[in-house]
Amino acid sequence: MRRVSAPADHVAIIGAGTSALVGDLVAAGYRHLYAVDISDVALGQLRTSLGDAAGAVTYIRADMRTVTFDEPIDVWHDRAALHFLTERADQAAYGARAAAAVRPGGHAVLAVFSPVGPEQCSGLPVARHSPSSLAELMGDGFTLLESFEQDHRTPWGTNQRFLHALLERS
Repeated sequence: MRRVSAPADHVAIIGAGTSALVGDLVAAGYRHLYAVDISDVALGQLRTSLGDAAGAVTYIRADMRTVTFDEPIDVWHDRAALHFLTERADQAAYGARAAAAVRPGGHAVLAVFSPVGPEQCSGLPVARHSPSSLAELMGDGFTLLESFEQDHRTPWGTNQRFLHALLERS
């Protein structure tokens, strides 16, 4: 995939949890990061893991279907949160929220289970997506630029097939 962000960009990490991505972006010089998660515990663990760099991140406890930001977002990054939304209304709310948050010309970088991915994750049902279903979910405000599938090897030794997609906000 092409490079879609720079350290001056406003980047929202949706379903941030305790992701190493946040620390990697801080180390790369990003200073406008928004770690979004529904869990205060996960956000607290993330803050602790960042140590002295914790101040470079804004921590937002919110549902990804309703989260708001004070600034337009340049990059909306979601690895493995969206696929937990299995109802069409929830998916539509997610797409609408992303469209409202991401500035025109900005990007959404998404990783979800592919059509041959697992039907459950962590004991919960998931939605699986193709490039066309993902583009439809994100709505007319986004254009699918690139997508590819890749296996993810879990810590338990199983493979999960992911669809990775890059979309641009019109």
